[in-house]
Amino acid sequence: MTKTFDPVPENCRVPFTWLDGACVPTEQALVPIMTHTLHYGLGAFEGIRAYDGASGPAVFRLREHLERLFRSAALCRIEIPFTLEALTKGCVETLKRNQLAAGYLRPVVFIDDGKRGLGVTNNRIRVAIATWPWGRYLGDEGVQHGIRAQVSSTVRMNARSFLPKGKINGQYVNSILAKRAAQQAGFDEAILLDDDGYVAEATGENLFIVRDGAVVTPPTSQPILEGITRASVIELARELGLPVREDRFTRDTLYIADEVFLTGTAAELTPVREIDGYVIGTGGRGPVTERLQSRFFDAVHGRIAGRVGWLTGYRV
Repeated sequence: MTKTFDPVPENCRVPFTWLDGACVPTEQALVPIMTHTLHYGLGAFEGIRAYDGASGPAVFRLREHLERLFRSAALCRIEIPFTLEALTKGCVETLKRNQLAAGYLRPVVFIDDGKRGLGVTNNRIRVAIATWPWGRYLGDEGVQHGIRAQVSSTVRMNARSFLPKGKINGQYVNSILAKRAAQQAGFDEAILLDDDGYVAEATGENLFIVRDGAVVTPPTSQPILEGITRASVIELARELGLPVREDRFTRDTLYIADEVFLTGTAAELTPVREIDGYVIGTGGRGPVTERLQSRFFDAVHGRIAGRVGWLTGYRV
């Protein structure tokens, strides 16, 4: 049985949380038990990383993440009561107040207590920004040597009934159930297919394969999240001269791929060494994955001059 990971220690609480426009002591950042989003799942969130880089601490692609937060809220018919600039300042302030040179940011947009029921439209909209130190989501060993994954019997939510382009709170039940089943079966991660049987994504990550030297990932016309790390890796791969295609493929293509890797803010760029008992490639991190990992970590740490525009610097 493989090792599973508990990536966020219980003792990682930080002193301050941004709530409705200001940093407050975390123990005071409370919400009512009848908060509408808690009951019905209608809300939006983001996951963002800050890195202690070559020129000091910086947040990776902060603007792009917050723009997606606004799009996710719009899909929920929620109007965020803060500007993008205000939330940008809030994210940076939260890191600085907690003296984090590197960490994870979790902005959350939620509907407050007030009227109750499915048809509520005028309850107060609130925004929180939490932060904490976070290491490798799938483990240091996973990043270096690869993880084991299972193709899930849970199908990725479809666009006829759900809004897969949004990071919407309640929709993550789809991913959580697949992840739990995979872990209970001894795997590290689950891979979900779409309604037509094509590979979609993992539970919190986009998926890539390498075959015959080409980097291939499912297209955004499938029910996948338009990952910011995904888009970044595509750009970096093309900079390295690697052919990149967005194309549909089935689960058996995974089994015979030369390499498979996952991308995401939490997972960063993590290789997959085994799927459903099939050893992928040589059973470890492949050469293309390693090149892309190196390039990605150079980018997030400010070591690529042409990519410093991806970073929002700050001081602690």
